[in-house]
Amino acid sequence: MNADADATQGRLHWTSVSEASHAIAAGDLSPVELMQAHLDRIERLDPRLNAFIQLDGDAALAAARVAEAEASAGRLRGPLHGIPVGIKDIIDVAGLPTTCHSRVLQDNLAESDAVCVSKLRQAGAIVVGKLSTHEFAIGGPSFDLPWPPARNPWNPDHHPGGSSSGSGSGVAAGLFPMALGTDTGGSVRNPASCCGIVGLKPTYGLVSRRGVFPLSFTLDHIGPMTRTVEDNALMLDCIAGHDPLDPGSAAVPRGHYAAALDRGARGLRVGFVRHFHEIDMPADPEVTAALEHVMRTLQMAGADVRDIHLPTLGEFAAVNRVILQSEAWSIHAPWLRERPGDYGKLARRRLMPGAFLGAGDYVLANKRRAEMIAGVNAALADVDVLLCASSMDPACRIDNSSDVERTYPRQARTPFNVTGHPALAMMSGLSSGGLPLSVQFVGRYFDEAMLFRVARAWEQASGVDRKHPPIG
Repeated sequence: MNADADATQGRLHWTSVSEASHAIAAGDLSPVELMQAHLDRIERLDPRLNAFIQLDGDAALAAARVAEAEASAGRLRGPLHGIPVGIKDIIDVAGLPTTCHSRVLQDNLAESDAVCVSKLRQAGAIVVGKLSTHEFAIGGPSFDLPWPPARNPWNPDHHPGGSSSGSGSGVAAGLFPMALGTDTGGSVRNPASCCGIVGLKPTYGLVSRRGVFPLSFTLDHIGPMTRTVEDNALMLDCIAGHDPLDPGSAAVPRGHYAAALDRGARGLRVGFVRHFHEIDMPADPEVTAALEHVMRTLQMAGADVRDIHLPTLGEFAAVNRVILQSEAWSIHAPWLRERPGDYGKLARRRLMPGAFLGAGDYVLANKRRAEMIAGVNAALADVDVLLCASSMDPACRIDNSSDVERTYPRQARTPFNVTGHPALAMMSGLSSGGLPLSVQFVGRYFDEAMLFRVARAWEQASGVDRKHPPIG
């Protein structure tokens, strides 16, 4: 490759989904050139990041050639035509293994696409491969599994968050411009927070979970992960929609999530949930300062910010824990009884407590859950959106197991799995150590457009979408 070509390739990996979509439609960008740029970057950086469990590069490049021919003939499949996407490896992709990053499913070959993958393909996206996760989306960064854990592109000695760890790492590093993740207790928003990208947990039921290995039937969500707010809205437009074969799917109108994207923050009522990071779980001072900066920026842009009180993080965590462990045990009990040694230590330790929970515990947790839903709904009746912490700390070193165990639960994402409200995490700044800090926005049911509006207002004012890891 000559120097000019190398320079072109170097620029392409930071091209946004929206920019690439417009350029391909106009005939100014070749899907093959775009794919090759990402494959070259994967080859160079993934040995350090471990974002992939299985790269499907040859098939992706072949699909890009087909997409290029279609684009040349004026036949665009949809708004994601020719754009690479990475898929978390608990989500089925036809012909590829769905391992859940576990020895238990090491040879499990998917026969068909998950609904969310099928919708991405219908919109023209090209699957580039399957991505690292925590084992069964619960284990944590583990070194006793068949594949190594993903690492943070801002500093590969640090973890990238999880459980959608490869998705967050790969998007942030420019290995692909978008990815699918799943979120049961914060697993889209944690890597988004740690890796400085945009991660959305949509309203419960907005995106079909059919073809996705479950962790907790009533807490699981599928969400888009991108580098910009606009790209996140575009991706959600493509994957949202009712699925009558998913019992948790919601029959509501979808689409137009970017309709208010550039209306700004003027006139918005923002509820600041300070007690999450000031009282319930005191945050790192740099996290607190960054949240205050987000709040002041929105005020200067014309938002009316007021303090809001919700149940404590401890209460939310207790309810989430009982529901998640009860439902996860119902899924994993046969394997844990028959082949416990095939699980990694972390996943086994986190799944086993479900065996000791009773029906009464589950019923009481769901009773309290209903009260919490009512409380969040009441708060959102008075404001348009909530602002709160996501992670209470920057990502710690991946090889410091005690720090990983200490910091992983220090977060404010779990409440909105319990209630099912849409929640978006994104960068709020950088720590003194050069690691992303984060903020979370929460909205009313099925009002993702409002989340994108306020997130875009912050993004435009701060320029966080133009900050990239120094890797590569």
